[in-house]
Amino acid sequence: MTTLTITDAKKNLGKWLNAAIKGEDIGIVAGPNVVALRPVEVEATDYAWREYGVTPEQLDRFIEKENKRIDEMKRKGDYIILPDNLEEALEKITHYQPRRTKAASRTAKKPRRLRSSRAASR
Repeated sequence: MTTLTITDAKKNLGKWLNAAIKGEDIGIVAGPNVVALRPVEVEATDYAWREYGVTPEQLDRFIEKENKRIDEMKRKGDYIILPDNLEEALEKITHYQPRRTKAASRTAKKPRRLRSSRAASR
């Protein structure tokens, strides 16, 4: 096993992580302990259950519901797809104006007050 101080590990962390991925035993000395670097297999299928207690059926229903909601937003024109380019995405976001409903546009307009002839002559 290759053992390193924290400082040595930080200097070439990428190198030591790659070595651990390839199967080398790498340890970092932290006080009186040695902490091993080892790859960990992550299983995405049970993440929702382990973290949130969500069953696969509940997750499937949620995904189905969200897909319907997204499709409805796309149909209404309230959903925008951003390009990968950050500059273009910001441009698209700043120029995006969500459509107002007719009821909202009527309430936003206030009636104009006409000046009296007395106030206009001053």
